[in-house]
Amino acid sequence: MELHGLSLIGFGTGAAHGIELHALHATTGEKLAPTFQAASATEVDRAARLAATAAPVLARLSGAARAKFLRAIATKLEFNIAELTARGTWETALPLGRCQSEVGRTVGQLRLFAEMVERGEWVNARIETAQPDRKPLPKPDHRSMMRPLGPVVVFGASNFPYAFSVAGGDTASAFAAGCPVIVKAHSGHLGTAELVGQLVVEAVRECGLPEGTFSLVFGAGSEIGQALVRHPAVQAVGFTGSRKAGCTLMSVAAARPQPIPVYAEMSSVNPVFILPGAIKARSAEMVDGFQASITLGVGQFCTNPGLLIVQAGAATDAFIAALGAKLAATPPATMLTKGICAAYQHGVSERAKSAGVRVIAQGPSGNAGTASAALFGTEAANFVQCPGLAEEIFGPSTLVIYCRDRAEMLAVAAVSEGQLTATIQAMSYEDIDDLVQVVGGRVGRIVFNGYPTGVEVSHAMVHGGPFPATSDGRSSSVGTRAVERFVRPVCYQSFPDAALPVELRNANPLGIIRLVNGQWTRAVSV
Repeated sequence: MELHGLSLIGFGTGAAHGIELHALHATTGEKLAPTFQAASATEVDRAARLAATAAPVLARLSGAARAKFLRAIATKLEFNIAELTARGTWETALPLGRCQSEVGRTVGQLRLFAEMVERGEWVNARIETAQPDRKPLPKPDHRSMMRPLGPVVVFGASNFPYAFSVAGGDTASAFAAGCPVIVKAHSGHLGTAELVGQLVVEAVRECGLPEGTFSLVFGAGSEIGQALVRHPAVQAVGFTGSRKAGCTLMSVAAARPQPIPVYAEMSSVNPVFILPGAIKARSAEMVDGFQASITLGVGQFCTNPGLLIVQAGAATDAFIAALGAKLAATPPATMLTKGICAAYQHGVSERAKSAGVRVIAQGPSGNAGTASAALFGTEAANFVQCPGLAEEIFGPSTLVIYCRDRAEMLAVAAVSEGQLTATIQAMSYEDIDDLVQVVGGRVGRIVFNGYPTGVEVSHAMVHGGPFPATSDGRSSSVGTRAVERFVRPVCYQSFPDAALPVELRNANPLGIIRLVNGQWTRAVSV
């Protein structure tokens, strides 16, 4: 494939406007060819208008047609994996194996959604048949199901150039729902974004879908992203990034004449509660496990364990000392971008100056753009009184919170903001119900005797959480629940059978499970 550096607007491309962007080699900092052109306001408007035209066509597509499209994208990604990952390693400094596995995850997501829409039951069809003789009032026939919202804007994520970017989970779930998608490429991997975007456009053409099904736009700063969110044709937003940027988009969306939902994944420190029994039983195993989890991807995972909550004692001191020694011996590594690395270095420096915080261990310094692991410690009382200590430092940094007893552990849990995950390390004989009850109201996923990094893409997964982990804690951005963000229920009352969506017709031609007069059934007639 050949890179052109131009936005993909439907089946066309953008033009050169003098506003140039450059993809950078993450390790050397050199500019990578080609020069990219920021989209103009006219091109942004055209992408949105094309999407609005495509929306009703996509909404009427059968589940089989949507599945064919999703599988077409997946097949193209597999076939071109070598080219995709070669560019990705240059732009992100992620190892080749990590890029390959992430493309595999992206392919798996697309196929999982294809299976879901092909089965058809995700629409949650509900039917209440008429009772004309009911007293005191007759009951009308009414039936409901989920319908797509319309055009969706997706923002590519810095830390996942494939799985949370152009053809990632937000895009796959929006396509599965029947929504057109406009992707705002992340500036950290422009070339990777265009390569994937070209493959999506090919799939749109080959499946005979309308031109506005997909567009990809380039742009620096926030101007183009905010213009997309403001556009009246856009009906929802998917975003993964910083808390500041996510909140800005939420404000822009709320200020529209017609406010729209923004599903933003923003900030999470993923607290880990380590009970005494676990330290006594498997201290050495946890040292290895937490070192790997903290430094995975140079700490640039949204589920990185940023807080370790422990009960003070001799065994705990030995465990933390061993973890600190292992982190201190971990070589520095290149972060995704120079800007992310600078923000990490600043965060670590400020954390070290915080009142009541001590540096337990810090890895060796490296070249510019590289980051070393850092382990800090503080007492529970100080943490509870200093909300700033709960702020995320995006990178391989973790704060150990020392508690005198279980009551202080619960106090730390009680002041926690919304999180993507919380982890409890314990022995089976240790009572954890009190912790589960507290953290369960603040997280989207609770992990027992594991590590928070790593998310299984499945029907049951929840990757979300109360604010600020996400803007809407009722949603998930991973797994098939993600489709629920881009649909809404529509009820059809007193419709003739032939005018109903096929999922709601009396004969149940798709053979899906439906809730008919309060009973779940596959019945072929109503």
